[in-house]
Amino acid sequence: MGRITAARGGALRCKGWRQEALLRMLENVLENGENQRELIVYASLGKAARNWPSYLAIVDTLKRLEEDETLVIQSGKPIGVFKTHRQAPLVVMANCNLVGRWATSENFYELQDKGLIIWGGLTAAAWQYIGSQGVIQGTYEIFQSIARLHFGGNLRGRFILTAGLGGMGGAQPLAGTLAGAAILCVEVAEERIDKRIAAGYLQRKTDSLDEALAWIEIARRSGESVSVGLLGNAAEVYPELLRRGVQPDVVTDQTSAHDLLYGYIPEGYTPASAAAARKEDPARLQAAAGASIALEVKAMLQFKERGAIVFDNGNNIRSQAVQHGVPDAFEIDIFTEAFLRPLFAKAIGPFRWIALSGEPQDIRIIDELILQEFSDNEIVTNWIKLANDHIPFEGLPARIGWFGHKDRSRLAVAVNELVREGRLAGPVAFSRDHLDAAAMAHPNIMTERMKDGSDAVSDWPLLNAMLNCSSMADLVAIHSGGGGYAGYMTSAGVTIVADGTADSGLRLRTALDNDTGLGVLRYADAGYETSLAEAANKEIDRVDTGRYDDIPVD
Repeated sequence: MGRITAARGGALRCKGWRQEALLRMLENVLENGENQRELIVYASLGKAARNWPSYLAIVDTLKRLEEDETLVIQSGKPIGVFKTHRQAPLVVMANCNLVGRWATSENFYELQDKGLIIWGGLTAAAWQYIGSQGVIQGTYEIFQSIARLHFGGNLRGRFILTAGLGGMGGAQPLAGTLAGAAILCVEVAEERIDKRIAAGYLQRKTDSLDEALAWIEIARRSGESVSVGLLGNAAEVYPELLRRGVQPDVVTDQTSAHDLLYGYIPEGYTPASAAAARKEDPARLQAAAGASIALEVKAMLQFKERGAIVFDNGNNIRSQAVQHGVPDAFEIDIFTEAFLRPLFAKAIGPFRWIALSGEPQDIRIIDELILQEFSDNEIVTNWIKLANDHIPFEGLPARIGWFGHKDRSRLAVAVNELVREGRLAGPVAFSRDHLDAAAMAHPNIMTERMKDGSDAVSDWPLLNAMLNCSSMADLVAIHSGGGGYAGYMTSAGVTIVADGTADSGLRLRTALDNDTGLGVLRYADAGYETSLAEAANKEIDRVDTGRYDDIPVD
């Protein structure tokens, strides 16, 4: 089998555009993935399908799937096709969900080795990943929030230190330069640095810390932005910067620290030697990875003591550090609570759309629509202008924008009309990150320190998935953590296709409004005043149990 790329153009291999759209989304995550041979999309373990027979069976089944049937997938393996109805989801899937006490990394690895389970990441097995472009606005908004809160609204002349240039971390260098900063990205795998340079996300590469710091200092002094990829290990580089007295303004990390066996590369190892150790002595490799994470996090804490803005970027690095001798690791803030919660409390989050035709012009037309119809939305219009000028497409042309309740459906329905009128070359798929208002429970990331203490309540993503099925979405997924994430999180994903029909218009409006509406109510239920106000302003039908508190019950 040759290299998989997503189909382009108007020719259908399936019995309708809804099925064809999901097939192209599956192909697209592999086109953008880190290791297609192993079906791995990102984060060292996040897979698109369980194995090649499962992938081929999914492809064949989508090609024969009728519009009134639903394909059921369990951890990347197709299980069966069931007769449902024309407005039911075409695909429902559950990936990596283990019963509570069994949700450990050890059990996950054992089940993975038996071929019984995969970790779907957030958007990998749900076929929603669109490359680094899918996370770049979130990374940019974090940097912009830091600028507003701590640096007078601007990061020019500021130094960001981070690590990791994989499928998620690869967005960091471009987001940093768009925010005006000088950003140093430490990465242990040279091919990842080269990939980000080739994609236009990273400007410079070196294996010399001295050269990297010289480039950063020149940029800082001149107020220019620059991104530098340093071939090295964060567990060695971060402490070395401390020893030299180098003080960044902002410090984070986006390595695959969530996984000690397949993800984080310890100091003294190369990716190749780590791969060998994984087979020969996995326990020793995991111990070394934990010790290296401890070194890195201790350095991050010292940078914080010296005045840097330091945050966890959602890779579970603090939890790993606590388990390996750094009890104060949670003195480091999580990015969601520190910088993005006011947006999530109003169900504003990472919404995305993919031109299934493969034509970049379709995205440009949608960009123009957004600039015209959402001119009062500063976050969105600012980003669309930046993305149009600076964000290269990866795989199928796609875009991401932080839209909230009603605005997502307003955009999607307008795009559906463009498809109907023939102004776009083909249908458009709408999706979002699993890191969304109602779609994730993760007490160390999305739901850390919720106002009412409901951090670990995972009812919300489960309700989100069920509601999206009831709301006629085309694909609905429930994911939980695998590897080092096992037991830490549950999330839900959704995809709806705009094919220009009246039915798709109904599906888009219903599913997208209910998806974000539940997000607003999730935060309203936790007591966030902005969410309560948003529910009232947007006329979301909230059931207020408080009005019954004083009614006597015999």
